[in-house]
Amino acid sequence: MKFVGVTACIAGLAHTPMAAKALEKAGAKLGHDVKMEQQGALGLVNEVTAEDVQDADAVIIAADKAIEGEDRFKGKPVVRIKLGQAVSNGEAVIEKIVQALEKRKQS
Repeated sequence: MKFVGVTACIAGLAHTPMAAKALEKAGAKLGHDVKMEQQGALGLVNEVTAEDVQDADAVIIAADKAIEGEDRFKGKPVVRIKLGQAVSNGEAVIEKIVQALEKRKQS
């Protein structure tokens, strides 16, 4: 499966990139394509494009604050999690999303 999303924390210095990397690494380990945009102190890093969104099965928003450009994800399944969940349990987050999407397809 393919996932896109955004990570953002209030300071935007450490946890934003840590969460993005945790989810991307977990996705790669589990055989999924994950691209996470970071909205932090450095501005937008690894920006998610309209084409990325179109090809994605779902959107992951791991943020402790409002994100910019959320309207571009309209029409896609969106999963919202706390930033800390992504940092500490990236694999579990990806696995739960995959299970939910597969269950949704069966019903």
